[in-house]
Amino acid sequence: MKIFDKYIIKKYIFTFLTMLSLFIPVAIMVDLAEKIDKFKEKEIPLNEIINYYIDFIWYFANLLFPIFLFLAVIWFTSKLANNTEVIAVLSSGISFFRFLRPYIISASIIANFSFFAGMFIVPNSSLRFNEFRFKYLEKKKERRTSDLFKKINENEYIFVSNYDPVRKRGTNFSLEHFEDNELKFKILSNSIRWIEEKKNFRLFGYSKRVFIDEKERHFSKSRIDTIFDFKIEDLSPVTYKAETLTFGPLNEFIKKERASGSTLINDHLLVRHKRWSLPLSSFVLTLIAVSVSSFKRRGGMGINLAFGITLGFIYIFFDKVFGIMVNKSTFSPALAAWLPLFIFGLLSIYLLLNSKR
Repeated sequence: MKIFDKYIIKKYIFTFLTMLSLFIPVAIMVDLAEKIDKFKEKEIPLNEIINYYIDFIWYFANLLFPIFLFLAVIWFTSKLANNTEVIAVLSSGISFFRFLRPYIISASIIANFSFFAGMFIVPNSSLRFNEFRFKYLEKKKERRTSDLFKKINENEYIFVSNYDPVRKRGTNFSLEHFEDNELKFKILSNSIRWIEEKKNFRLFGYSKRVFIDEKERHFSKSRIDTIFDFKIEDLSPVTYKAETLTFGPLNEFIKKERASGSTLINDHLLVRHKRWSLPLSSFVLTLIAVSVSSFKRRGGMGINLAFGITLGFIYIFFDKVFGIMVNKSTFSPALAAWLPLFIFGLLSIYLLLNSKR
C-alpha cells in the first residue's frame, strides 16, 4: 500500500468519524429538547435517560450513516480537488480507477463494521431504545392489535378482533383446532383476558363446538379459566421485534412468523434485507461522492456539498417511501431494500464514467 493510499484512507475514516461526532450531539440535543417535558412529567430516573441516549447513538448512527459517509467523502475530496491534489495525482500517470482504490478500501472497512454492528450490536441497542419509548413515551399505543389471525402450532389457529396490551384484554376471540385438515373443535368467546396471578386465560361468554362423526356438540359457560398453547404477547405482536434480533435469531423468528401467517412478515423481511443492503450502500455512495467532487467546479466546495446533501436526502426519501409501501401494501420487501441501491448504483456508474472522461 502506497503513501497516497494511506493518506486517502486516513482522510476518509477521520472525516467520517468527525461527521458522526458533529451530528450525533446535535441529534441528541434536538431529541432531548423535544422529550424533556415528558422526562420530567414521568420522573424518569437519570440513569435510564443516559442509557436511552447511549442506545440512541447506535440507533441514529446506523439509520443515517450513509448520509454521514456521503457528506464526509464529498467534503474531503472537494478539499483535495480545490488544492489541485487530485489533478496532481492523475497527472503523475495514475489512472482514475487506480485513484479510486483507497476509497474502495475505506468503504470496505466502513461496510464491514456496519455489517457487524447491524447484525450484532445495533439490535440490542434497538431493543432497549424501543422498550424505553413504549414504556415512557408511547404508552404502548402502537401495540394495539386489530383483526389478528395467527397459526399458533401445526393444528391450531387463533383470531381476535381487538386486543389492548395495557389491559391484556381482547374481544371476539376464537380458536380453531384441526386434525388431518378437519375441524375438530372451535372455541368462541366475547372476550379473553390474561390473569397474571393465576397465569392463565379467562374467557367471558365462552362456547365450544365439538365435531365428532359429522355430529356437533355444544358447550357454553358465562366464564371459564383455561390455558392455551400461546402466550398473551402473541395477541400483540411487537412491530419492531425483528429490529431487536441478531443474525441467527432473526432468521429463526422470520421462519416462525412465516409459518404462523403473521401479517407483519413483510416488515420483518424488509429488516433482514436492509441489514445486507445498508453496508453495500457504502460503496455506491462513495463512488457517487468521488465522481461529483474530484474535480474543481465553478462555485467551489459549496456546490458539491449542496449537490451531495440533495442527493443524499433523495436516497433516504426513496428508502423511506419503499418502506412505507411494504408496510401499507403488498410491495416486495426485497425490492424495497434493494431498488434504491440499484438505482443509485446505476447513477454511480454514469457519474463515474463522466468524471473519468
